[in-house]
Amino acid sequence: MSASNKKKLRKEQESAKLTEKQLSAQKEAKKTKLYTAAFVIVMVAILAVAIVVGVFHTITNSGIREKNTVALTVGDHEISNAELNYFYMDAVNNFYSSYGSYASMFGLDTTKPLNEQVVDETTGKTWADDFLDSAKESVKAVYAMADAAEAAGFSLTEEQLQNIESNVSMLEIYATSYGYSSTNSYLKAIYGNGASEESYLEYCRLTSLADAYYTEYTESLTYTDEDLRAKEAENFDAYSSYTYNTYYLAASRFLEGGTTDSEGNTTYSDEETAASVTAAEEAANSLAEGEYASAEDFDAAIAALAVNADSSASSTVYTDTAYGSVSSVYQEWLTDSSRKEGDIACFENSTTSTNEDGTETTTVSGYYVVYYIGSDDNQFPLANVRHILVSYEGGTTDENGNTTYSDEEKAAAKTAAEDLLEQWKSGDATEDSFAALANEHSDDGDGTTGGLYENVYPGQMVTNFNDWCFDASRAPGDTGVVETEYGYHVMYYVGDSDYTYRDYQIENDLRNADAEAWYNETVDAMTVTEGDLRYITMDLVLSNG
Repeated sequence: MSASNKKKLRKEQESAKLTEKQLSAQKEAKKTKLYTAAFVIVMVAILAVAIVVGVFHTITNSGIREKNTVALTVGDHEISNAELNYFYMDAVNNFYSSYGSYASMFGLDTTKPLNEQVVDETTGKTWADDFLDSAKESVKAVYAMADAAEAAGFSLTEEQLQNIESNVSMLEIYATSYGYSSTNSYLKAIYGNGASEESYLEYCRLTSLADAYYTEYTESLTYTDEDLRAKEAENFDAYSSYTYNTYYLAASRFLEGGTTDSEGNTTYSDEETAASVTAAEEAANSLAEGEYASAEDFDAAIAALAVNADSSASSTVYTDTAYGSVSSVYQEWLTDSSRKEGDIACFENSTTSTNEDGTETTTVSGYYVVYYIGSDDNQFPLANVRHILVSYEGGTTDENGNTTYSDEEKAAAKTAAEDLLEQWKSGDATEDSFAALANEHSDDGDGTTGGLYENVYPGQMVTNFNDWCFDASRAPGDTGVVETEYGYHVMYYVGDSDYTYRDYQIENDLRNADAEAWYNETVDAMTVTEGDLRYITMDLVLSNG
């Protein structure tokens, strides 16, 4: 289980997800303190009934029904309610962990049962229905990928299987820390009746197999230079990066007048709002019409605006920004091949909404002023590098699983890394000897790759590692020691790759598009038949207020 999954499980427990019946039971349990000895006498009188009820309760909570009732038939697979609950609860938990207290922005009240809240007024679909639909789609996709993996003879490695088992076994730690008697009881609290360590392990294996095969298939796709050039010809600028400055003038900064009520809320008339838009446009145009020898001059003009009289305003700098990350408001202008350094322009930022009568209303919120500096076609080579990782040892781990290291522990790792570099220098000092040293001492890798990373692209590695690789002065045979959050890295620069960053981006686009098409085709071909869904916890409540 990944660190993100561990965090998710912790949050699942902390959020105390309860069904409506469980909430009622909690309230009833509080009342037992008020009962007298007379209650015990009454209980003796209904002992026979209690035994019957007790047996039924045991059957209900044992998960037998959930494990033996088919909820879905996916291809040739029969999915029980207990198995579907893993997917269902993960759909809920993924939403809750992403939005939590902001769920109300989507119209979800976390203190009410999911099946009593409508998410789509047109269809009447409830939040429970919506999460269940997501779960069904996940089941369909996972089994489609797993079947495809089996057909291709693909399976998880022994190391991958051992890692999954090891991570699932760690759930016992969380179970104990939250007061549960076993992993099974902990999983049951999260995923409902029928959940167990054994079935959860199988769920993790299955989803891991699906993910691993998708990755395997994607990485197996290859392309010729002709393929790359054909894709590049569709939009040459899409694989370049851009450096520019922007300054945004929000119309709200120019609002004047307004009416303030007794509670301190200020509203503005349509005329006042329109005047603020006009003022923002005039200020933006005054900037765009200026002539600037540099970005510094542009910033000086920004600071001189009347609206910035009491502030130290300046533009926002964007350096080597990917095409896809450039705002659509000014992307076409900025990425035009005719653009030259110092070009400047103003762009309206607006939204259009459709009224009940079908007419459209455009609302202007402000204006961007963009100052162009330059572009890079990204024809530079990727990097081939070897490294030896010396991990920090010791550390202090907090209740959230975050580990910090003392200055002494970090210094020890640094010394060990420097000693390894000196050991290499005092020997043959070749790439082969560095690789041998990496196989023997590195805390990264399986001891067979010589610490080699090929075709490293910008942003792939953590910042300090990345910056060392792409230093403008970097040359084959260069060495050094670099600190990251993982420890100290002894670095050896093998040399430039024959593969450029531009071609990496183009090939990545081709690969992602082809993999997505294959994935959609494979999943769409999987049949799903709904069965008995009565044991899915549709009346789930995400918090008790």
